[in-house]
Amino acid sequence: MEDKGLSTNTRRILLLINCLILAVGICGGPLMMRLYYVEGGSRIWLSSWLQTAGWPLTFIPLAILYFYRRKSEGSNAKFYFITPRIFIASFVIGVVTGVDNFLYSWGGSKLPVSTSSLLLAAQLAFTAVGAFFIVKLKFTPYSINAVVLLTLGAVLLGVRSNGDRPEGVISKAYILGFMMTLLAAALYGVILPCIELIYLKAKQAITATLVLEIQMVMCFAATIFCTVGMVANNDFQAISREAKQFNLGEARYYTVIVWTAIIWQCFFVGVIGVIYCSSSLMSGVMIAVLLPATEVLAVVFFRENFSGEKGLALFLSLWGFVSYFYGEFKQTMKQKNRSSETEMTTTHIESV
Repeated sequence: MEDKGLSTNTRRILLLINCLILAVGICGGPLMMRLYYVEGGSRIWLSSWLQTAGWPLTFIPLAILYFYRRKSEGSNAKFYFITPRIFIASFVIGVVTGVDNFLYSWGGSKLPVSTSSLLLAAQLAFTAVGAFFIVKLKFTPYSINAVVLLTLGAVLLGVRSNGDRPEGVISKAYILGFMMTLLAAALYGVILPCIELIYLKAKQAITATLVLEIQMVMCFAATIFCTVGMVANNDFQAISREAKQFNLGEARYYTVIVWTAIIWQCFFVGVIGVIYCSSSLMSGVMIAVLLPATEVLAVVFFRENFSGEKGLALFLSLWGFVSYFYGEFKQTMKQKNRSSETEMTTTHIESV
């Protein structure tokens, strides 16, 4: 588990686990954030802060991995793997993530959950472009097709979003929120390839422990950034007052706050886990393909309209998902065939 040279089957199992964790985060995070706003919450910095405030939870898997190493390596087991160079890079990306969280929270306070599709659509496109330039990711016809289909599907979900404008939100605020989500998408589309770049330039084995340490530093930095914003905006003093005025009651206010932090932490752990097991583009594709599930949940819990456009978007998203994984399957089979041919050639030469 701690070895970068994971077998193909082990890597696939880890990828599946991280995809499931990411699914919890990407489906639950936006819904919890919207629940906070719909039921009377209004502190944007607090909402931003909650997206990464669950970073201490990362100590749990880190402790498990440490005791695992301790058992197999004895007193020689390293307590941590992150180097000062990786720490600084992770911290900088974390601060940028904090900025992105604020932009997303601001947009989310003015837009319905369905409009998050625009954010997710643009994020996938920016991730694809960012991965191409930052980590030199090679595109295949299948991955290009997946990006196009997923982007079209997600954008289609947002085309008719103007009719879903929340009550009490004026047109100017709605448009500004729309622009904030697109800006947040552009920023996050750069963040994902930058995380992958850290892995590529690390000059050391990328273990599960190191991946979790990078994620923890990033979330810690983002939380510090948002904490400064909360202090400047007097959000800490306003929490108790807002809790008393919350539509669901004071106790449920704090329940929403705690679970929001936990669910968003699943998102960040899942994202870096998918990048570790695959690529930043794969992470972007997973975020986009989980969009329809978020839409369905929004319809169920917030009674948002499920129009024909959303049904078509669901079809396009699933098509793109299948296209991407079919391309990955073909690529894996090609590599296996090349390896087999190389082995056969080597064996033939040795026998001669």
